[in-house]
Amino acid sequence: MTETRKPWHGVLVATALPYHDDLSVDYDAFADHVRWLAAAGCDGVAPNGSLGEYQSLTEAERAKVITTAVEAAPEGFTVMAGVGAYGGRQTEYWAKQAADAGATALMCLPPNAYRATTRDVIDHYRHANSAGLPVVGYNNPIDTKVDLLPSLIAELHAEGLMVGLKEFTGDVRRAYEIKELAPGMDLLIGTDDTVLEMGLAGAVGWVAGYPNAIPTSTIELYRLSTSGNPEDLFAAREIYRDLHPLLRWDSKTEFVQAIKLSMDIVGLRGGVCRPPRGALAETDRAKVVADTEAVLAKGYK
Repeated sequence: MTETRKPWHGVLVATALPYHDDLSVDYDAFADHVRWLAAAGCDGVAPNGSLGEYQSLTEAERAKVITTAVEAAPEGFTVMAGVGAYGGRQTEYWAKQAADAGATALMCLPPNAYRATTRDVIDHYRHANSAGLPVVGYNNPIDTKVDLLPSLIAELHAEGLMVGLKEFTGDVRRAYEIKELAPGMDLLIGTDDTVLEMGLAGAVGWVAGYPNAIPTSTIELYRLSTSGNPEDLFAAREIYRDLHPLLRWDSKTEFVQAIKLSMDIVGLRGGVCRPPRGALAETDRAKVVADTEAVLAKGYK
């Protein structure tokens, strides 16, 4: 009998957030996007992550993003709510809000107000677990001040505070060390430009950016990269080579603007970002357009 997919497994799209002309959140368009991703074959969404610009939302907006995603999600479709915050009390608040709204899992950054100690990080994840939902850690030391090293990940997993990890450093070598120290820890791909490598390393999920624009081809890439069939890796490599110039934008500082621009190009609702994220520099904009159009010209969607 096939095991039921765990909520944090599969392709979970870190959703971009659409705005009206006055930069208020367009919840109807967001709900439509969640439904569209589900229809395209994605396994869930991860709203209120970095791509969802959660830092620029008011408390009311942030809460409504989660309730909107839950209401739009079909049965069996994961809503893994981002609960990143400066400290444990705020994260606990957002974890409970997500649980009350009907989310099925949480994605949690470490405390990011300062370079927290190991004790502080562990306490932070205890707060995140107070809502009773499974917690997937999010390691992004590039943007935060805390690096969830494999030894710390193992400690968090041993205490039951973390079921999986979205690894955003881009260092695939960490995947092997994490599995050595915490064999039961689930690995989730955190950067779009390491899908094949992390799939080979045993990833069981992908918190993904570019399925916002091209879900069909990126889902196929993920399935081939994680199937465990050596023959699939050859097919995955060909897709990966074609998509990689575009997927690379997910690891750049301007990833939100880039992915939203790609969405606009394919006819979806991307649009502008809220400050402090401004418009792309003309050179970057031209490159995103060229990279997106090159992928579309090859038939990817």
